[in-house]
Amino acid sequence: MTAGDAAGRLVRPFTLTGGRTRPSRADFTLITTVTAVEPQPARAARPQPEHLRILRMCARPVAVAEIAARLDLPVSVVVILLSDLLEAGRITARPPHLVSRAVDDLELLQKVRDGLGRL
Repeated sequence: MTAGDAAGRLVRPFTLTGGRTRPSRADFTLITTVTAVEPQPARAARPQPEHLRILRMCARPVAVAEIAARLDLPVSVVVILLSDLLEAGRITARPPHLVSRAVDDLELLQKVRDGLGRL
């Protein structure tokens, strides 16, 4: 874990989340895309160092799983931090787009079946 202070002391994940074990929102999956809001809202409270690191990472859209990997923190901790940022209006979160290709897949399977039948 890379979450340490200047003296190299380890910061426990529950400290980063203020003791919280669950996010206040259910907006995030591993592939949810997160982007920092520009300009940052002036009314929002001063963010923690971890929040600032997340905001720098999210200058361009990035997935929740990638944020957790870059921060070397458990996804559950990152989701709690992201929930804080979302509630403060500092980030936007885009859920993954569901792609339904059932019709295309069925057509492809029928073509394969027809092709195999001609052999």
